[in-house]
Amino acid sequence: MAELHDLQPHWGATRERKRVGRGIGSGHGKTAGRGHKGQKSRSGDKNLPPHFEGGQTPLYMRIPKRGFRNPRRREFTPVNVGVLDKLFEEGTEITPALLASRGLCDEKDKVKILGDGELTKRFTVKAHAFSKSAKEKIEKAGGKWEIIS
Repeated sequence: MAELHDLQPHWGATRERKRVGRGIGSGHGKTAGRGHKGQKSRSGDKNLPPHFEGGQTPLYMRIPKRGFRNPRRREFTPVNVGVLDKLFEEGTEITPALLASRGLCDEKDKVKILGDGELTKRFTVKAHAFSKSAKEKIEKAGGKWEIIS
């Protein structure tokens, strides 16, 4: 049995480092395996971005751009008053956290109450935004609405 100090890698498992640029007799002299001329033959930084196309106009510049993306756009998760009427009992204080617990939105979402459907029960609704018709229907049913920031 081999002793710990006698252990060495199996034959053929390791090979010596390729030493390039050490003369014509080594087989890796002169250009040192880099070929002749061109960007990859030169020394220095070769870490080009993945979208670099060698000086050709890149794809992202060649394709047409359309429309406008508003960087300050506010996204809301819509919830209709008809859904509130079906899911909650009268007198409930409806908040985004309560809506999230019922699976109508995510905990971090901003909620906008919309006026689709009939509202027959009285609620206190707290949300980030309300449509005009939703406000009217909540007030008509005898409830209150409140905008939270």
